[in-house]
Amino acid sequence: MRRRMNMSRASSNHAKTDEYVAYDVEFLPKTGGSPATPRSRRSRRSKKQMVIPSFVLCPIPAAPFASWNQTDQGTLKMDSAKTEQASGSDPILAPQANEASQLHSGPCNTSEERCKDISNLPREKAVLTSAPNVPPSITRNHPVLLEVPLTTSTKVKQLTSQYKYEQWNFNGTVPGPFIRARVGDVVEISLTNRDETGNPHNIDCHAIQGPGGGSALTTAEEGQTKTARVRLQWPGLYVYHCAAAPVPVHIANGMYGLMYVQPAEGDLAPVDREYYVMQSEFYHEAPEIEDNGKPSSTVEFSYPNAIREEPSVVVFNGHESALTRDKPLKASVDERVRIFFGNAGPNLTSSFHVIGSNFEKVYRDGDVVSPPGQFASTVSVPPGGSTVVDMKMQVPGTYTLVDHAIFRLEKGAVGYLNVAGEPRTDIYQSEEPPAPCVGCKLHP
Repeated sequence: MRRRMNMSRASSNHAKTDEYVAYDVEFLPKTGGSPATPRSRRSRRSKKQMVIPSFVLCPIPAAPFASWNQTDQGTLKMDSAKTEQASGSDPILAPQANEASQLHSGPCNTSEERCKDISNLPREKAVLTSAPNVPPSITRNHPVLLEVPLTTSTKVKQLTSQYKYEQWNFNGTVPGPFIRARVGDVVEISLTNRDETGNPHNIDCHAIQGPGGGSALTTAEEGQTKTARVRLQWPGLYVYHCAAAPVPVHIANGMYGLMYVQPAEGDLAPVDREYYVMQSEFYHEAPEIEDNGKPSSTVEFSYPNAIREEPSVVVFNGHESALTRDKPLKASVDERVRIFFGNAGPNLTSSFHVIGSNFEKVYRDGDVVSPPGQFASTVSVPPGGSTVVDMKMQVPGTYTLVDHAIFRLEKGAVGYLNVAGEPRTDIYQSEEPPAPCVGCKLHP
């Protein structure tokens, strides 16, 4: 069944109390499907109510410096008359109508003033990768107009070995794509909402300077595309997420990712392998009982569990087996491995640790400008935060990624880094062969 959650904004169809807003949640048959016989209690229900505190429904204010109009296609355009009455038009955020045709094959010249004019920037399509992959390092020495197309949708995925769950996503994956850019780039984000459940979506990127981190410019209803241009000013590793109301619900259902903004000069030293890992929690209800008396294999989001901060599942890269059975990380002896690590939360702080290794360098809080920490074993990463860690792999074997709030491994927070190579008896040896405990998730 397809779920429609009418909880994007306060309107006449809800009952409001002093503290809570109750929204109708409709369950609709999939488009094009035949009216099959109901298979569960869920399929027979037409509506139910989800009660959500009203304070999470506050809309994000529009940018105070400009007025944006929506075209028929959903693209944002600047109202030039209103803009001139503000503090002066900004060529970065107020593109002219003819800019789309002003494409240049070469970089702007070295003049900083010339590079501020978007019409002088060459266009470039961003290389977007799904976790755990990372786009290649940017080698150009000039800014560009970087095209970042994003689509939002929902997809039922295998969350754990036991349950499936309907995740909300960017570009079909949880986490969303890894975006790599450079200081000075003007990122052109085009967000297309293909979520057939009727929920609006947008993007709030922590790298963006401006109201809502871009969300005020990119909120799109079903079938719409919204486009915004933002100049990246500061280097670092940043979380992005959907910030449509209610914000916590969109994050909790899977709408997040990472953007790495390289410094204009002096990027991180090259390493042999780079990986993208993101921790998050999922909150679901107990499975419903089907007509045959068995529990359903699909579970649904639980707002009460989320507000109590009691996750059902804690995972790396969107589901329980993402870094174990599906896509374990790989390296070889003597290679240096870099992990771009983010914590989407929405509630828990991560104590990121790799069992059997130390972090040779730690760029805490995604800060790639300050001198890194050295030889740390565990890094604290808050919700909405990030870090970059480098390791040199010296001994072959399986290294385990965990949140060192260690009971979370029982909820799914475990991943593997498999290192190939010849044994290093000068570093790690015993007269007896290694014998991991039977059934251990940490030392397979």
